[in-house]
Amino acid sequence: MLERRYTGPKPRTALPQGTVDTQTHLYLPGYPARPGGPPLPAGLPGPQEYRRVMDWLGIARVVITQGNAHQHDNGNLLAALAAMGEVARGVAVITGATPDDEIARLHAAGIRGARIMDLPGGAVGLDALEEVDARAAAAGWMLAVQFDGSDIAQHFGRLSRLRARWVLDHHGKFFRGAEPDGPEVALVKRLIDGGNCWFKFAGCYESSRTGGPEFVDTAALSRAIAAHATERIVWGTNFPHNLAQRTEDYPDDAALLDTVLGWLPDEAARQLVLVENPVELYGF
Repeated sequence: MLERRYTGPKPRTALPQGTVDTQTHLYLPGYPARPGGPPLPAGLPGPQEYRRVMDWLGIARVVITQGNAHQHDNGNLLAALAAMGEVARGVAVITGATPDDEIARLHAAGIRGARIMDLPGGAVGLDALEEVDARAAAAGWMLAVQFDGSDIAQHFGRLSRLRARWVLDHHGKFFRGAEPDGPEVALVKRLIDGGNCWFKFAGCYESSRTGGPEFVDTAALSRAIAAHATERIVWGTNFPHNLAQRTEDYPDDAALLDTVLGWLPDEAARQLVLVENPVELYGF
């Protein structure tokens, strides 16, 4: 049994005006799960529930990412964008064969990015990276790229040649571990220094090996990257925490916000990460 929490005591960290949550999935009735992906989350947490979280935490704007459950069907994403209105932008699933008029339709609806998800259940993986990058660059979109960051050396050459702006998702997801002064983080820094790579603070619990509430391993990596280039970091809640299966495993969003944003050095960094960086990356 899973009971999600949409409100509670306010976080200690006051979010700046205009804060953007860059990592959410929202679900509406009438859009079934598609073959190849995971099932829909219980209860279909959607715009109504997420607006309560916005009020609770102090979030002003949101990026909605196509959920794996819907695979190549962006219909639910477009409906969620319409329900959220001007405060929302979206990251959709496209391929190299997506027609230009469809990309134009997605753009008009608020889509500003394309998703690469090279983990189980993902609709489009790294095998399509270059062709999706070409389409995204032509549309002025960004790429959200997610894979096992422990393999970053294997993919470094391809990632360094991306034409679109792109974000390395979910703290890099170093499933086999990494050290702040190790080769994986050094490669992330080199990609950031290339000028079109961002790094997302979201879902730290998905790959942390030390676990909460402090997520010491992910904290060390994230602090190192923040010290290197705060101007290339964005943040997200990861609502509705789809991997949580039990109420006791569901994160307290206020406490998680305080923990993760505590990895940034100061208030000026929070202004960059929460407002200026995502506005630039997602075209608000």
